Amino acid sequence: MLKNPKLIITIFLILLISFITLGVFISLNPITPFDIKVSQDVQKYQSKWLDYLMLSISVFGELPWSLVSVLVVAAIFYFNKFKRESYFITLILCSGLIILAVKNLINRPRPTSFYVRLVEINRFQSFPSGHVLSYVLFFGFLIILMKNLKTIPAVWRRLVIIISIFLIVMIAPSRIYLGAHWFTDTLGGFFLGLICLYPLTYFYLKKKSI
Repeated sequence: MLKNPKLIITIFLILLISFITLGVFISLNPITPFDIKVSQDVQKYQSKWLDYLMLSISVFGELPWSLVSVLVVAAIFYFNKFKRESYFITLILCSGLIILAVKNLINRPRPTSFYVRLVEINRFQSFPSGHVLSYVLFFGFLIILMKNLKTIPAVWRRLVIIISIFLIVMIAPSRIYLGAHWFTDTLGGFFLGLICLYPLTYFYLKKKSI
């Protein structure tokens, strides 16, 4: 990641510009026909078991479980003599302040029962999705760690990577299925998650490469 700093900066700027552009668009167009269509298409197939599956996928983004999961994982790394990694994992909690600030700035209302089926009722504003941001940031950083910490047994590293990829891929569809977010909310969360992941990963790898 550190071998081509110009490419890193370029990608970061593209993500930042994309997120800002999307945020401005959403602030001017809180409800779009495209978002409604995507939600209706995702919710075409409904069942109790699917409700429970999507709720279980989203659980790590709910308070207090989001806080507990970060602290527990950080503690596991700390007590297994990966103290530096545990500190970086703990820094992920700062993203909570970022997401609240952006939500209040854009102030997009949540989807309502007039447009979609609400399996889950949520507080706070809709854009961007805090769940998607936290999954991309938390599980994305775990993938980075598993790729770099060769002293951890390979079977554990593979398992963490597989679970992390599954949750990152599934969190956006789960939030739309549950009626908690519009598609553009999840897209904004994905962009912002990568934006937050970039500096976290950069400084982690930069110190290791010295």
